[in-house]
Amino acid sequence: MSPRRRSPPVALWRLLRGIAHVLRGLWIIRREFGRLTPDQRARRVREWSRQMLAIIGVTLVVRGTPPAHGPLMLVANHISWLDILVMDAAHPARFVSKADVKQWPVLGALITGAGTLYIERASRRDAMRVVHQMAAALTAGDTLAVFPEGTTHDGRTLLPFHANLIQAAISAHAPVLPVALQYLNGASGAISDAPLFVGDTTLLQSVWRTLRADGMQACVHFGEPQLAGDRDRRTWAADLQRAVGAILTADSVSGH
Repeated sequence: MSPRRRSPPVALWRLLRGIAHVLRGLWIIRREFGRLTPDQRARRVREWSRQMLAIIGVTLVVRGTPPAHGPLMLVANHISWLDILVMDAAHPARFVSKADVKQWPVLGALITGAGTLYIERASRRDAMRVVHQMAAALTAGDTLAVFPEGTTHDGRTLLPFHANLIQAAISAHAPVLPVALQYLNGASGAISDAPLFVGDTTLLQSVWRTLRADGMQACVHFGEPQLAGDRDRRTWAADLQRAVGAILTADSVSGH
């Protein structure tokens, strides 16, 4: 049986409310962020993100224990444009994202204003620049979040984890916490394809499908933090991929 979908008028109303909320977020960033402490900014980001999920009809489900503070790197599987919003609703972090996200209509300005670090993935030199920035941020006590698959995927399997960005945690002697993301139909528990942003799907198509989804759950499952020990970045990246995969498998077996 196909998942139920909201009518186009309901989806349009969600879209209009979402646009208004994005504009409010931009106003907060430009007018208030400069005088807020990092903890106050994080609380604002979490509150704003949770309100946005409610507006677009997505229920947040958090499993495991969110981190208390940095320095910490979160590594997660990557499914959708929605991932950043969902992770910020669970636990705000500074994201490392591909440079073209900066050009997304309206959302790009919001994501940039929240402190995102951008990387030109095709440039090895730029990757080294970002790794140095990340290491400095971790040393300063920040919580960073990366999607080491390097691109969005269908959420059913994992792509190999790229190791370059993991070097920042090694350089800063910071722990890394694996995070598993899933989007589910709340009624059936089946994986929801509504927010997928893969292949030829455009951002607007993915947004519209998400707005029309009925009863969708966004599940964020925090694993256990790890230190590098004597592992190099490639070995650690492979171990982190297995850790995220194990969480996803366990959730599937348990019916979550």
